[in-house]
Amino acid sequence: MLASLLLFLVLSGCDAGNAGAGSGKAGAAQARSGPFSRGPTLVVVKPASIRSIKEEVEAIGTTLANESVILTAQVTDTISKVRFEDGDYVEAGEILVELTNEEETALLAESNANREDADTQFRRLENLLRDGSVPISQVDEARSRVAAADARYQSVVARLDDRLIRAPFSGILGFRQVSPGTLVSPGTAITSLDDVSIIKLDFSLPEVYLSLVEPGMHLTAESSAFRDRRFDATVSTIGSRVDPVTRAATIRAHIDNRDLKLRPGMLLTVRLTTAERQALMVPETAMLQRASQSYVYTVKDGRAEMVQIQRGARYDGWVEVLDGVAAGDPVVAEGVIKIRNGSEVSAQNPEAAAFADQERS
Repeated sequence: MLASLLLFLVLSGCDAGNAGAGSGKAGAAQARSGPFSRGPTLVVVKPASIRSIKEEVEAIGTTLANESVILTAQVTDTISKVRFEDGDYVEAGEILVELTNEEETALLAESNANREDADTQFRRLENLLRDGSVPISQVDEARSRVAAADARYQSVVARLDDRLIRAPFSGILGFRQVSPGTLVSPGTAITSLDDVSIIKLDFSLPEVYLSLVEPGMHLTAESSAFRDRRFDATVSTIGSRVDPVTRAATIRAHIDNRDLKLRPGMLLTVRLTTAERQALMVPETAMLQRASQSYVYTVKDGRAEMVQIQRGARYDGWVEVLDGVAAGDPVVAEGVIKIRNGSEVSAQNPEAAAFADQERS
């Protein structure tokens, strides 16, 4: 009985020891793996692809109106009526301001009466000349009086017209600087008028690029006022001289501005494409720079592989790759700071990897 009890205690001790050892190993394994296991890192993968690179020259330009004028009076007189408001669009020939014209109206009536009387006398003498009742010299004098009366009449009409200030061309008016009753004289500014249906864009270009520019060449312009839009322009004129100080020539381009978005005096950034070529490119966000060397991560068998590349030009958010990757290679475009060489990764856009497999096959 005593021997059986001792044997039971020995066997129980062994089982407890084995259980303790097992639990110790499980604890060590749990400590190594942590409370949860980490899966593959999610990244965005894009294939290295052939894209167009445009070699561009950038310059700063200033806009000008196609036609621009400060409207003034031609005679000294007071304003009787103003027919426009600030910022109005007017057609060519439209009357904008009327000056006082009572005296000229009376003179017009007088000269018209004199002209009609002279014409009547001339016709009467012509009838008498047919009957031989008057000499021809009297008829000639009457004809001269008709011509003189008509000239005086036309002179008064011109003086009346000088008291009507008209728009010389179609365009947009500026601010009104006069009111009814204002005494104006030649040189007094009334308002401004700008034809902005076409905008002239003047910019300077270094002389080294003059061989690349010619009339009719297309370029694009951007304004900080319209950040989401590019304006198409066409080179119209190349300046006849190069500035000996800046060694630059003035180029003038025209922009179709029928929607009246642009205004004279605006600052535009001009981009002139001088050449265009095809190149192998990867997203700019995929590149890692370490000292003077450039790297990207490619994806192979579900793991990230750091590859050194030879970098070329940058263009529109992409980087040219001269050596290191081939067209179609899957490149990590987003998430590069979360991975290391050999890290297990999972692409968020698997279609890019599928495209790469097709390219390699």
